[in-house]
Amino acid sequence: MDSGTHLVMGIALGGLALADPVVANDTMGFAAVMAGTIIGSQAPDVDTVLKLRNNAVYIRHHRGITHSIPAVLLWPIAITAILSLIFQDVNILHLWLWTFLAVFLHVFVDIFNAYGTQALRPFSKKWVALGVINTFDPIIFGIHCIGILFWVFGFNPVTTFSYMYLIIICYYITRFLLQGAVKRAVHHAIQDEDYVIVAPTMRFFNWRVAAKSKSHYYVGRAYGRTINIYDKFEIHPLPSTPLVEKALQDSNLSAFLSFSPLYRWEISELENAITEVRLIDLRYRSNDHYPFVAVAHLDEELNIVNSYTGWIFSEDKLQQKLQIGASD
Repeated sequence: MDSGTHLVMGIALGGLALADPVVANDTMGFAAVMAGTIIGSQAPDVDTVLKLRNNAVYIRHHRGITHSIPAVLLWPIAITAILSLIFQDVNILHLWLWTFLAVFLHVFVDIFNAYGTQALRPFSKKWVALGVINTFDPIIFGIHCIGILFWVFGFNPVTTFSYMYLIIICYYITRFLLQGAVKRAVHHAIQDEDYVIVAPTMRFFNWRVAAKSKSHYYVGRAYGRTINIYDKFEIHPLPSTPLVEKALQDSNLSAFLSFSPLYRWEISELENAITEVRLIDLRYRSNDHYPFVAVAHLDEELNIVNSYTGWIFSEDKLQQKLQIGASD
């Protein structure tokens, strides 16, 4: 989820902590727990700073080790240790418990996004991405904001947030049912599909669709059970040539491949004896454009002149990135 949603989730969990008599009967303890749930709800996303280094590192590692099983156990310990120095004489066990719930909830809800997390590390580096909730879901965010406003205006926070979470659980179940219906509709529309990605958008009934058959890629949108296929690409395996093998060794292209399960490629001859290898993710079609790409330029000696990976919404912007030799 986005940082704003994680924030309101932390506040709501802090309000729900008043169901704990140890927290409810200790003003300082409640302040510590509220701090713990807010910080804990943000802590796993500290790896966002990797974007300051470059996109390749960010794409490869974001929601990786910071969302792993060891991290879920270590974040609450570290946060509790720091807060216990600030809020003295608080109940350490209960502070840790509610902070742990905040960290766990952060990682848990991220699993339901299309981006996913490596939540099973160190047992598996597989990305767990159920793809039923958009990274920013206005309904989930709005329900949390309404619950917090009810609390501000004097409603019982435990009752308010308990009902809120029941509503959200029902919402998640509804999203799974809708996604299942869309997948069945895709199967009927593309009879020979053997791999399909149905990803949510901010609109309740709108879904992104990317599918693969034995011979073609299909890209489209779904509204309810109505499937609209916008693009169809014949599948061609990447050529096994020294140029391609060299390009795939580039950090930007290798990061792209570690993240993208469904993509097509283009190889073009440019000016000054430069060859461009471009990989295009098919999951994020927007306004007839595929914004998530990885590009490498190689010279005649197969040296990589420059490369880039990331979300680019215009060809001019991409060329600017490549001209300055960007590696972010």
